[in-house]
Amino acid sequence: MPLWLLSKKVTMFRLIFLIALLFVPTFAWAQQNTPAKQAYVIDYETGQVLLDKSSTQQMPTSSMSKVMTVYMVFDALKIGRIDLDSEFRVSEKAWAKGGSKMFVAQGSKVSIEDLLHGVIIQSGNDATIVLAEGLEGSEDAFAQKMTRKALEIGMEDSNFTNASGWPDKDHYSTARDLALMARRMIEDYPEHYKFFSKKEFTYSNIKQANRNPLLYAGIGADGLKTGHTEAGGYGLIGTAVKDGRRVLMVINGLPSEKSRKEESTRLIEWGLNDFENKTVLKKATIIANAPVAMGQTKEVGLVIKKDVKITIPKAPKNNYKIEINYKTPLVAPLNAGDEVGTARIIIPNMPPIEHTLYVAEDVYKLGFFKATFEKAKRFIVGQL
Repeated sequence: MPLWLLSKKVTMFRLIFLIALLFVPTFAWAQQNTPAKQAYVIDYETGQVLLDKSSTQQMPTSSMSKVMTVYMVFDALKIGRIDLDSEFRVSEKAWAKGGSKMFVAQGSKVSIEDLLHGVIIQSGNDATIVLAEGLEGSEDAFAQKMTRKALEIGMEDSNFTNASGWPDKDHYSTARDLALMARRMIEDYPEHYKFFSKKEFTYSNIKQANRNPLLYAGIGADGLKTGHTEAGGYGLIGTAVKDGRRVLMVINGLPSEKSRKEESTRLIEWGLNDFENKTVLKKATIIANAPVAMGQTKEVGLVIKKDVKITIPKAPKNNYKIEINYKTPLVAPLNAGDEVGTARIIIPNMPPIEHTLYVAEDVYKLGFFKATFEKAKRFIVGQL
């Protein structure tokens, strides 16, 4: 960082250092807009929000909720309830379901692997119901379990009444929840995530292409899922990787397939190209030296326990500041690892990021006579 100890403010209870302070009034992401009704773009590694438009507004999920259905299937694969070669029978309900289809035959048995292709690539409502009924006996029971799982992984504003995203006023989510779901999909099931990057699948001699336009844009996209209903408009959960950095996006409420393709590509490329991840604090490195009262040493180093990486615009550089906050002085005895304050990273137009500060080493208390003398001295000057 170019500047250390740019300014200092001392009170009886707090000492604040402002470091790495190079601000420009407005950055690109503050000016970024989108015609989507809901939009949410984040850096996958840091979790920082690059664009937020009505991300907590309840909305129809359409087929984007099929990602949650697939998440449930991957979970069943992981715990050994089923394997990819397991087969489920196609019910009349599944066969007769309208909308997008895999075209499974009533009464036939279809492997889990084929059904997953049918859901992810062909967005088959029929395949989705086959999986739901095969795993839980009925689509209703499966949907209830989807909602419970969603709450378990942190999706607090979502409710599922079916496995396919079929229109229902009680079937909804938010852009932020869908982004969380997608992030957990990538994190929790990397061994199966490759299903989302496949571009086509043939079943019953019917070849269908993946509807995710990002997969054909040559921008490093590898998932996840489109959706469309009359009520919700055109939406997409998309993600792409460039130079090892992943950006995740959810958009919804667009008026056409064309606008979905153009806007999803634009936002993903913007997120990948205009930002970078930078390590601004390193674990076990002394960030500040805090004064100590009643101790055998007069100051102690403060550290964090893990590297801190943030997402910032590529230009201008160093457009953040860090506040080091703690009560001053610290009072001995202190043990290495004691929590004593926070390092607060402030990036314009984004929520502050806080990390706990810890004492780097033990500080022993003064002996009785020295402690008494220092306490009296500090009492006189009003420091204790």
